[in-house]
Amino acid sequence: MTRRSRRALPAVLAALVLLAASVLVAVCAIQLALGETPLLSYESVAGRLSGTTWSALEVAVAGGVVAAVGLVLFLVAVVPGRARTAALDQHTAVSVRGLRNALRSAAQVDGVESAAVKVRRRRVRAVVRTRRSVVDGLSETVRTALEHRVGEFALARPPQVVVRVKALRSTS
Repeated sequence: MTRRSRRALPAVLAALVLLAASVLVAVCAIQLALGETPLLSYESVAGRLSGTTWSALEVAVAGGVVAAVGLVLFLVAVVPGRARTAALDQHTAVSVRGLRNALRSAAQVDGVESAAVKVRRRRVRAVVRTRRSVVDGLSETVRTALEHRVGEFALARPPQVVVRVKALRSTS
């Protein structure tokens, strides 16, 4: 049960382009029905296009742009998004955001000033900051706390825990 992110941005962009083209056609059709001069004249567009050959540079550039946009939209649709849940078993999952928040609070052991945690499919990376001048053993303490919290979640595929300790410099 892995939920993936939605592809909202490419869908919105494609919808806006189609909406703009539809509004332009509708405005021109209404203007013609009312007997006014259309915003975009059919005769000028048809005359410009009929005078253009298939071997013209403008046609090649426009075709390349349309093909590139189509390829990007196709790849965005086919490549899976980032998982938003981590599987506990076949039918149960926990949100990656909730797991990250729980691990961030578990990393707040004695001596840790702040912690940043990134949860990926196979790895949990934690960067902890401390004001200690000697950081011996802090990495192992944080790793043990994180592994214990990951074990409490009983994930189907427990990730590898990687901890990095940064000592904050004193301002005095």
